[in-house]
Amino acid sequence: MSSAVAPIETETPALVLRDFGRGPFGIYIHVPFCATRCGYCDFNTYTAGELGTSASPQSWLEALRGELATAAEQCALLPSATPEVATIFVGGGTPSLLGGDGLAAVLNSVRANFTLAADAEVTTESNPESTAPEFFDRIRAAGYTRISLGMQSAAQHVLKVLDRTHTPGRAVAAAREARAAGFEHVNLDLIYGTPGERDSDLDASLDAVLSAGVDHVSAYSLIVEDGTALARRVRRGELPAPDDDVLAARYERIDSRLSAAGLTWYEVSNWAASDAARCRHNLGYWDGGDWLGAGPGAHSHIGGVRWWNIKHPARYADTVARGGLPAAGWETLTADEQHTERVMLTVRLRTGLPLHELAPAEFAAADRIIADGLAIRSDDRLILTDRGRLLADGVVRDLLT
Repeated sequence: MSSAVAPIETETPALVLRDFGRGPFGIYIHVPFCATRCGYCDFNTYTAGELGTSASPQSWLEALRGELATAAEQCALLPSATPEVATIFVGGGTPSLLGGDGLAAVLNSVRANFTLAADAEVTTESNPESTAPEFFDRIRAAGYTRISLGMQSAAQHVLKVLDRTHTPGRAVAAAREARAAGFEHVNLDLIYGTPGERDSDLDASLDAVLSAGVDHVSAYSLIVEDGTALARRVRRGELPAPDDDVLAARYERIDSRLSAAGLTWYEVSNWAASDAARCRHNLGYWDGGDWLGAGPGAHSHIGGVRWWNIKHPARYADTVARGGLPAAGWETLTADEQHTERVMLTVRLRTGLPLHELAPAEFAAADRIIADGLAIRSDDRLILTDRGRLLADGVVRDLLT
C-alpha cells in the first residue's frame, strides 16, 4: 500500500498530524541562491539573473523568519513537547553568498523560535570563493560549529567540466582559514568520475584534501542528472558518460588513501577522523530522526509524515506573507514505506542494519548477501564489506525484493 499524497492547501497541515519520533530533532535551512549554475547540479537553486526582481536574499530571509515562527507554533500543537534542536544544517545553493552577517541572522532566526541543545551541531555549506578569514570569524562567533566546503577537484580541467568557478587551491586555503577561526570540524566535498578526470587528477585532489588538515571528507561519484547542462552534453556526445568500472576503482583509491590517513568511513560516501567529526545532522537523516526543513523546496519529516515546500523563492515568500506554511504537499508514510527507507539508508552505515528488523524473506536475502561476500554479520547487524560498499545499491535491491 502506498502513502497518500495531498496538497497542503486542502488538508490539515502536516505538522499537527503526528507526534515527534524517538530520534534526534534537526532543522535544515535551504538557501536557494547561487552566483552561477554548475552544469551537473539539479538542486533547487537560482542565479540572480534567473530570479530578476522577484526574490532576493532579503525577501528570502524575511520569509524564512515567518516560516520558522509558524512552524514553531504548529510544533507546539503536537502531543509531545518540541524537543531541543540537536543539529542545524544550512545548505543550498550557496549559503556563503549571504555573508557572515546574513548567516548570523539565519541562526538567530532559529534561536528566536526553537531551543537549541547546549551541544548543538550547527553546519553551513560554503563555496570557497565566497569565503574569507573575516567570514569564518563572523560565523564562528555567531555560533556555527562546522563548515562544509565544496572542493570537487584540485584539477582545473575537471572543475571546468563541472562548471565550477573556484580556483583549485582556494578550497584548501578556505579550510585552513576555517580552522584558524576556531572551527574544529571542517569537511571537504569531492566529486569523482568526471569525464576527463585521470587517476593523477584524483591523486592530486586527495593530496590537497589531506594537506588541508580537515577531519571529514565526503566523496560522491558523478551522477548525470536529467535536465542538467551536463546531461545535455553527454546526450549530444560531447562528453562520455561516467564508467561504472572507473567509478569503482576511484572509490577504492579514495577509501585507501583516506583510511591510511586516519579517516574512517562511517557512511558509504563519508569519512571522519573521529566519532565527534561525523556529521550528526546527516546521521539524523540516516538513522530515522525528525527534521524540519525551511526555505524554498525544503523537505521535512516528523513522526512518519513528510512534506515539501514550494520551490520558487517568490511563491514561497508570498505564501509565508499570507500567513501559511509554504508546503506544496505532504504524505503519511506507511509502515512498509518507513521500513523500506530504513533499509535503504541504514545499510549504508558502518554500524549496519539491525537484522531483527528484517522480514523472513529479507533475512534469507541477507544470508545470501553474506555468502556472496558483500556483508558480514556482526552481533545482530548486517555490515557491508569493502566489496559490498561498491555494490550498496544492489544489496538494498536484493534485500527488498
